[in-house]
Amino acid sequence: MKPSWPLALLLALLLLPSAALAPPALRAAESGPGLGYPKARTVDQTDDYFGTTVRDPYRWLEDDNSPETKAWVEAQNAVTFAYLGAIPERKAIEARLTELWNYERFGLPSKEGPWYVYTRNRGLQNQSVLYRARRLDDAPDVLLDPNTLSADGTVALGGSSFSDDGSRLAWAAASGGSDWRDWRVRDVATGKDLVDHVRWSKFSGAAWKKDGSGFYYSRYAAPKEGDVLKGVNKNQKVYFHAIGTAQDDDVLVCERPDHPDWNFQADVTDDGRFLLVYQNEGTDPKNRIFLQDLQDPKGALGPFLDAFDADYQVVGNDGDLFYLRTDKDASRYRLVAIDRRGAAPGSWKEILPERPGKGVLSSVTMTGDRFVVVWETDAHDVLEIRGKDGALQREVALPGLGSVSVSGKRRDAEFFYLFTSFTYPATSFRCDPLTGASALFRQPKVAFDPAAYETVQVFYPSKDGTRIPMFVTAKKGLARDGRNPTYLTGYGGFNSSSTPSFSPATIAWLEMGGVHALANLRGGGEYGKEWHDAGRLKNKQNVFDDFIAAAEYLVREKYTAPPRLAIAGGSNGGLLVGAVLNQRPDLFGAALPAVGVMDMLRFHLFTIGWAWKSDYGSAETKDGFDVLYRYSPLHNIRPGTRYPAVLVTTADHDDRVVPAHSFKYAATLQAAQAGDAPILIRVETRAGHGAGKPTSKIIAEAADRFAFLVKVLRVGSP
Repeated sequence: MKPSWPLALLLALLLLPSAALAPPALRAAESGPGLGYPKARTVDQTDDYFGTTVRDPYRWLEDDNSPETKAWVEAQNAVTFAYLGAIPERKAIEARLTELWNYERFGLPSKEGPWYVYTRNRGLQNQSVLYRARRLDDAPDVLLDPNTLSADGTVALGGSSFSDDGSRLAWAAASGGSDWRDWRVRDVATGKDLVDHVRWSKFSGAAWKKDGSGFYYSRYAAPKEGDVLKGVNKNQKVYFHAIGTAQDDDVLVCERPDHPDWNFQADVTDDGRFLLVYQNEGTDPKNRIFLQDLQDPKGALGPFLDAFDADYQVVGNDGDLFYLRTDKDASRYRLVAIDRRGAAPGSWKEILPERPGKGVLSSVTMTGDRFVVVWETDAHDVLEIRGKDGALQREVALPGLGSVSVSGKRRDAEFFYLFTSFTYPATSFRCDPLTGASALFRQPKVAFDPAAYETVQVFYPSKDGTRIPMFVTAKKGLARDGRNPTYLTGYGGFNSSSTPSFSPATIAWLEMGGVHALANLRGGGEYGKEWHDAGRLKNKQNVFDDFIAAAEYLVREKYTAPPRLAIAGGSNGGLLVGAVLNQRPDLFGAALPAVGVMDMLRFHLFTIGWAWKSDYGSAETKDGFDVLYRYSPLHNIRPGTRYPAVLVTTADHDDRVVPAHSFKYAATLQAAQAGDAPILIRVETRAGHGAGKPTSKIIAEAADRFAFLVKVLRVGSP
């Protein structure tokens, strides 16, 4: 029941400027493997951290609005796109990626009042289209087509929420990949928008009142001019927007100016009686829940669970009795029943206990008088139907080893689930909770032979002996001769699990003879709170050790060898790639850090970066600085080192991890490189951290990424 937080690459056509016409500071440097990197000027910027002097010679690149930064980006892109465009295999790679992406695909259906609602993409549409139908077997009608919102496909559907009777849709537009959301309201029957327009919302859903009179949402104050994409986001507030009124008339529901770091998310229980406001501090899973009885004219928002000692998520309620999924006294989560009139832990009733040594209770959905439960076991999912007493009624058979997401409401006599794995495109099923019988709803048909590939799960020891799981996908009968080009990826942070999923890009890599490996690193949520804690704050080095050990395993087991091994990761995974590249440059043939957190001393100074202190700590304290300075990708680049080939990717509208991280990292790495391998940066325009990225941009970036690897890993060569 917790509200979801909506979290986007057509390739920008950049003219390649003549070096003679470029500004003097950007004329080609004499270093690099004949590429002529744009020379970035250095400044005498130093900072004192508890007696340690730290240089920051490229601080000026933090100003994304300056003409000098824009010129540097343009010049870097000119070098990068010229290099990538000259790779002979790139055209064929992009053509095959386009074929693979050109398949009809569907999102997870839901029942909204009298309507069945789901997204559909014909194949190469930049954005998936939202459809509605009265019956599942009816031909659906378009409810909202985001492709009509911009000429280049860079405005996406950034969130949606239906009123209880399904008559109205609150929908959010996300422009150019930014996290900012503009909410509007659409009449579902007519497909026409009402007058409502809500701005400056971020990290928020829309929670409707039961009567459809309006919705609750979270927002920030309007940013100052020039700070839209980099200004710090604090003092989030919850408002109620009444339909048909101006945003200026919205009613303030919750704020805490005494705690500017508190984030708030609103939800309304399925019975419409209670407003729930979840309060988090940064990205720590721990939270508080505040509650208001909307049926009580004198009811006010007050504390329900406010010890801030665990993660609490309301699954459903029967009047004053609430069902919650929590890691309170249960590292791998459990399901409990709590009466709000006496919420002391000693009075809780346990419905589903923790399963030590087994799966994590990943999600619980109420459908009718049953719990639909997903257990995450060794980073893949098991789906069960259980009674209100927690007793197992049946396990739902899944197509194989993969990941599941569930959609259903308390009043429904059905639920839907989406299953996917590395070679199994996301497929939706309708399930009867009474019998457990599943019926296929939509199954994509992708132009490849899944029977030609196999996924195995292996376990390997990390540096300290911890047993780490990893999925390895390749062609059946792969020769383990140490010569296979291999793409190793991971994440390892923020209690987020890395589970099997389908991507046409992975299939293209496998068809080229590549091996795809996904390591389940500490810091994620694969084994609950203890696994997360073992990879954050002072324990962050464990994540890097786990990843390095994954690479060593792939070499030791003769899947590949260092010259044929590429590492890749995005966001916190970009930090991962940057850190291990510094620690073991000899172990890899290529590195692809995407939208990475690279400056660990200043990440908290931009947008929502301060919220990551719960995982990273902060250079604002001596202990935090000592930990971060030891592994910060930017600050551990060693001049005179022979680094493998690197392709850094970021985007100009990334207001989650601002592109300054990648700018400063690329400039520093180019200056430090002592070898012949290229160090390139690719900066997408009208794109952000990843969410809502148009299909055309996704394909173009994937083509560039794989063309780069074909060249630097010598794919296809002896």
